[in-house]
Amino acid sequence: MTGTLVLAGTPIGDVKDAPPRLVEELAGADLIAAEDTRRLKRLTQALDVQPTGRVVSYFEGNEAARTPELVEALLAGSRVLLVTDAGMPSVSDPGYRLVAAAVEKDVRVTAVPGPSAVLTALALSGLPVDRFCFEGFLPRKAGERLSRLREVARERRTLVYFEAPHRLDDTLAAMAEVLGADRRAAVCRELTKTYEEVRRGGLGELAAWAAEGVRGEITVVVEGAPEKGTEEVDAAELVRRVRVREEAGERRKEAIAAVAAEAGLPKREVFDAVVAAKNAGA
Repeated sequence: MTGTLVLAGTPIGDVKDAPPRLVEELAGADLIAAEDTRRLKRLTQALDVQPTGRVVSYFEGNEAARTPELVEALLAGSRVLLVTDAGMPSVSDPGYRLVAAAVEKDVRVTAVPGPSAVLTALALSGLPVDRFCFEGFLPRKAGERLSRLREVARERRTLVYFEAPHRLDDTLAAMAEVLGADRRAAVCRELTKTYEEVRRGGLGELAAWAAEGVRGEITVVVEGAPEKGTEEVDAAELVRRVRVREEAGERRKEAIAAVAAEAGLPKREVFDAVVAAKNAGA
């Protein structure tokens, strides 16, 4: 018989949030694959549990090379426990590659559910949670980050992101530029820890706050695009609407803002369409 792959959710902050079954799995697994073996040791000490199985590292740098070894152990009948530094494996953490390989070999895969930064931040944000999408980390390069944000500019569902504290101000500024400075959002910092903080406001306001420096683990929740303006409006039509307003006496800046509001689009998108038309001689 083949073994079982167990994906174990671990506390995102307060170790007391660990479910009892996590302790059982840590004690009984034949093999534990940990994103950081040092953090695993601190976790087991805090939970007062002594693993009896072999412990190996399983992180981004060795994930591809170690997966076949873990699959081999599963095929030999071992119970393999996968733990990452915080939260659920595979969710912006190592795990997907191993799960896919195990499924391909018809190995049973199960999970120990645990705390989730995504769901905790959503619940605390004060924003709609009936429909949402998780976007993980945005690209580090500014151009790629803006491009990714433009892809979701009209997304109606609430958006959830992870971000590093030293990039938070740039990310929020980019969000304000693409999604609109007034788009509601919440920055959730150090969830379940001693200095937990949830900062709510418009993206522009939050960007100004983050410019002063922010520390800790960060989850950002952003309101989806408003229902108004869900119809598709192409660039040519946006330019036409701006010109109509300009001909009526409005300044270009005011015309762009008005057209963006009518279409439910970020002002930057309308501005870019106008500039592109001008450069093309249209």
